[in-house]
Amino acid sequence: MNASMLSYILFSCLLLSVQAENCVVREIIRYTQRLLDDSSLSCPCRQTALSSCSCLPIPEHGYELACFVDGTKHLMENNKSSNPAIERLYLTFQAQLDRNLCKRMAGGDQCQYKTKGNVKEFLKKILTTYQEIDK
Repeated sequence: MNASMLSYILFSCLLLSVQAENCVVREIIRYTQRLLDDSSLSCPCRQTALSSCSCLPIPEHGYELACFVDGTKHLMENNKSSNPAIERLYLTFQAQLDRNLCKRMAGGDQCQYKTKGNVKEFLKKILTTYQEIDK
C-alpha cells in the first residue's frame, strides 16, 4: 500500500467520523425557533378527530428522534399550507434516524411517549433536546 492510498483511507475515516456526529444542531434550533415564533401553530391539543390542532408525542428519554420524525410527519400531513421549516426538520430527523447520524440521539427507532402535547409543547421539546446537545 503506498502513501497516497494510506492518506486517502485516513481522510475517508476522518470524514466518516465527522459525518457520524452530523446532528446539525444549530440548524434544527434555528428552524424550531422560527416555528415557535409562528403564532398560527399555537392552539390547544384536543384528541378528537374534529380538531384541526395536532396532539403530538412528547417523547420519553431515548426515543426523542423517532418521536420527532413522527411528529413532524404528522404536522406536514395535517398542515393545509406547506411549511418549508417543518419539511426541513422532518427530512433532517428522518436522515438522522435512518443513518444513525447523531450518536447522541441514538435510541429506539419506534416513538415511545407517555404524554401528548400541542405543537408548541412538541417544538419546545425539540428545542430543549438539541440545546442540550449544543452545550
